[in-house]
Amino acid sequence: MDEIIRVRDQFYILATSSLADDRTRVLKHDDMFAVFDRYGDIQPIGLGEQGIYYEGTRFLSRLELGLGESRPLLLGSTVNDDNSLLAVDLTNPDIYIGGNVIIPRGTLHIFRSKFLWHGVCYERLRIINHGLSPIEVVFSLSFEADFSDIFEVRGIKREHRGQRLKETVGEKGVVLQYKGLDNVIRRTRLKFSPALREASESRMRFDVRLSPKEEAMFFLTISCEFAHRTPHCFSYDRAFGELRNKLKVAGAQQNCEIYTSNEQFNNWLNRSLSDLYMMVTDTPQGPYPYAGVPWFSTPFGRDGIITALEFLLINPNIAKGVLTYLASTQARETIPERDAEPGKILHEARDGEMAALGEVPFRRYYGSVDATPLFVVLAGAYYERTGDRKFIESIWPSVELALKWIDAYGDMDGDGFVEYFRHSPHGLVHQGWKDSQDSVFHADGTLAEGPIALCEVQGYVYDAKLRASGLASVLGQTERADELLHQADRLKGRFEEAFWCEELSTYALALDGKKRPCQVRASNAGHCLFSGIATQDRAEHTAQTLLGEDFFSGWGIRTVAASEVRYNPMSYHNGSIWPFDNSIITAGLSRYRLKDLAIKVLAGLFDAVLFLDLYRLPELFCGFHRRSGSGPTLYPLSCAPQSWSAASVFFLIQSCLGLSVNAPRMQVCFSHPLLPNFLHRIWIKNLKVGEASVELLIERHERDVDINIAHKDGNVEIIVIR
Repeated sequence: MDEIIRVRDQFYILATSSLADDRTRVLKHDDMFAVFDRYGDIQPIGLGEQGIYYEGTRFLSRLELGLGESRPLLLGSTVNDDNSLLAVDLTNPDIYIGGNVIIPRGTLHIFRSKFLWHGVCYERLRIINHGLSPIEVVFSLSFEADFSDIFEVRGIKREHRGQRLKETVGEKGVVLQYKGLDNVIRRTRLKFSPALREASESRMRFDVRLSPKEEAMFFLTISCEFAHRTPHCFSYDRAFGELRNKLKVAGAQQNCEIYTSNEQFNNWLNRSLSDLYMMVTDTPQGPYPYAGVPWFSTPFGRDGIITALEFLLINPNIAKGVLTYLASTQARETIPERDAEPGKILHEARDGEMAALGEVPFRRYYGSVDATPLFVVLAGAYYERTGDRKFIESIWPSVELALKWIDAYGDMDGDGFVEYFRHSPHGLVHQGWKDSQDSVFHADGTLAEGPIALCEVQGYVYDAKLRASGLASVLGQTERADELLHQADRLKGRFEEAFWCEELSTYALALDGKKRPCQVRASNAGHCLFSGIATQDRAEHTAQTLLGEDFFSGWGIRTVAASEVRYNPMSYHNGSIWPFDNSIITAGLSRYRLKDLAIKVLAGLFDAVLFLDLYRLPELFCGFHRRSGSGPTLYPLSCAPQSWSAASVFFLIQSCLGLSVNAPRMQVCFSHPLLPNFLHRIWIKNLKVGEASVELLIERHERDVDINIAHKDGNVEIIVIR
């Protein structure tokens, strides 16, 4: 069965177990990430996704701490609030010889702390004897490095692999080596201090002798090296100090802070903020939020744009980094095997051996129909938020190139709608955000054949034309502005005629290659509210449909209504619940002043968060109806953290408040603001508007909110529309 699935969808992530029951712990820094179990170990269990990864390769696939012939007992583990450090508390099991217990369980406290910094995983192991007698025990670290490409970990079988080179073993550590088919030598260097008792190519052993109340400290570094690039190893304390300093700088640069009267909601906000800054990677073009760990820790065009939009109120610098990066990687020529065409915005970029060899098409891949119009949308939203005219001037050629792609390549048949149809047999079949092979279908379950025009993509194009018109006006291009405005108006009319389904009380999911509407009730229609392409009357009908029993599970809006033939609450795209999807829909509800429904979505997701580990919203969860006394059902392959899930809470709050910033006009506007009954007060601090800043206190009443100015620095106007 797995082989059949692989033929139909070659990038399907194989599952023989579940991430949901493994309770893994995740760390990330720049292009390095690690997935540990709760013990701080790496084990080849579950999906086999645990490991230390760097630039698309797993440099360590096993790491297990042993105490004699046993495994320590777990007391607890967590990743701290800013995601910088994994802390694990362990103790010894009963250790006995000849039937006699010589060290009772709970005598030793074993504390492991780990973090990542510039290509190196640092670990400190502190062991304390809380007994009344001296002890002498032997610890071990068992390890392996399979040097698997991330796509191998995901389930793709390769016909050929590179070769393992001879290991180097010494009293302070081991070096494991692999020469890939791309002729790149990758090394995993494990260095231990103080000196080891013995070492081999797969195991290190060290002695621990402790008097009562004495403690010992040991250090392990795991470096991910390339033949041409070796990371520098610092001391544990120095490296951790540099990491914390970087986090402080990132916090200081954060434009805006949100704090509420609900501490559990604050936990959600804080974890989301920490997850976002962990996922943001410094690129030569600026900060970019990588999509998700473990499967998508790399730049994705669509994910980066939507994350930046969701987080734009808080920190527009992320949007600037995303726009700069995507402008620099924008396609300039037609390359069918990459689905690239001039002006098209990147879908995905990958490092790693398989990408370098072309075994997967994703080194730079452009198979995304929506990233290009969304790029223009983000450019317009960024200007409105910041008034940064100079930056818009610098990327305007890329904006124009994107608009040209929309008209010349996106609209394949000249009918006025943007469609997709893959040019590469190895690329993605479906190229909207629901990109699994069965995500676009007709009412009877028949899969739609392309070229396919998705409803939400037409909305994105409409929004892109409007925003580009505004930017053209700012740049003094009056005729171009008028032309784009006219194009948007024409698209809106054609869209209503072709996509509205009166019998469904919502918009069709898509038009297939024969221009037949896919009359399926799907969450995609909610994105048409976000973009503003829907009429007021039809937006209201669509909203009621989306918040009806078939869609709203109690935790959130499903991707597909429960009455549809392909509905499956455990599927990736056909019945599950995606937090980012819900946040986009909520922004649309707010746009059409349907605030009660927006509050309902926010409340459902908040209730879900209360059941989730670390208050962390995953990429998605299952769409089962809410059951009393139990939390949402986790999806077995969901990434956590996921950038656009982490950013969703900020967009949800912004939408319920109807909050927008117009920096060119020096205005902060609240349109029909409303808060749920679990948020009595919200403080918004250091909200920057151009060179000015403002601090606001928002207080809830039964059917209204008060907006109070606590502090204002500069000439900024606060507008409240009720």
